[in-house]
Amino acid sequence: MDFQLDEDQREFKALLRQFVDKEIVPVAREWEQAGRYPTEIVEGMKDMGLFGITVPEEYGGLDLDPVAFALVFEEIARGWMGIAGILGSHSLACRLISMHGTEEQKQKYLPDLATGKRRTGIGLTEPDAGTDLQGIRTTARLEGDHYVVNGAKMWITNARYADPLPVLVKTDPTASPAHKGMSVLLIEAGTPGFEVTKDIPKLGYKGTESCEILLDNVKVPVSQLVGGVEGRGMQQVLSALEWGRVNIAARSVGIAQRAHDEALAYAQERKAFGQPISDFQAIQLKLGELGTQVQAARLMAYWAADAVRSGRADGATGMAKIFCSEVALQAAIDSMKVHGGYGYSTEFEVERLYRDSILMSIGEGTNDILRTVVAKSLIKKETIVG
Repeated sequence: MDFQLDEDQREFKALLRQFVDKEIVPVAREWEQAGRYPTEIVEGMKDMGLFGITVPEEYGGLDLDPVAFALVFEEIARGWMGIAGILGSHSLACRLISMHGTEEQKQKYLPDLATGKRRTGIGLTEPDAGTDLQGIRTTARLEGDHYVVNGAKMWITNARYADPLPVLVKTDPTASPAHKGMSVLLIEAGTPGFEVTKDIPKLGYKGTESCEILLDNVKVPVSQLVGGVEGRGMQQVLSALEWGRVNIAARSVGIAQRAHDEALAYAQERKAFGQPISDFQAIQLKLGELGTQVQAARLMAYWAADAVRSGRADGATGMAKIFCSEVALQAAIDSMKVHGGYGYSTEFEVERLYRDSILMSIGEGTNDILRTVVAKSLIKKETIVG
């Protein structure tokens, strides 16, 4: 049993940490508060090849193992979680195309997606369908050599930059069960009728946009159907979302680690009654619990990432996403308490960590839904505890 990263993973993590500390940490608070899009950071991620982390090497990508994939999101979220969002949706969509796309689709899109020349996201959520993806209303009607798509999507990360955007649709709205009539279409930017209608204002998760999209009689060639066969969209999306849960678990670890770092540093600098507050037992209890939970979350995230290496791991990724996201929120709250009044100030990092951490229990499936996913995996003995 080895709880250490291998040499390549350690070197990769060190490279990521250097990039985050130099390019993201110094500007994150200022740019987030100004509502500034992090163009320079995106360019830096392109230079590092990070847009190709889930693209096979034969198409120009890095094709990272799942643990190294988790390291990317842990380190970037430690600097600024919103930046991790830019890369997260892109990587999930690249994974979907590389796993399920036709060879023509892979050749057409993956090389440019790997370099960041093209960027992407994924169009799943709708105003009336989030976790319940079978409840989507967006339809794609086949007319000759193209589909006519109508509907709306929301909370779409990278919507203004995605080209193409994989969009989950119902090619057979009458199918029962509903998932048998669902497919994914790759819709290119600039297609008539495809419109980004607004950016959704958010409590946190800033730096990247989250948009509403309107699809009004959008004509999409049949060649853009992922995999070339209708009715497989739900399975395609769920297989990609498994890596998405590793992504969220790792982002949560990054937030929690930063909350720990900020609390520990502040406790040793801040003085009360003539001594550093780190000398007081009440603060020590918080720091001890914070460090313990962060390390436990990290091990859970890496364990789940490693489980994905062997195939489907719904139980492990669900457990990690639940645990790590809740650790992130509690770590942010505890760090705010260590900071006292300053923790509530926008002049300190910790208030942003709190706002960003809340999303982690919602994205990629709410924690309550994932508890049922984990339970079903346990009942079927697909996941075994002990």
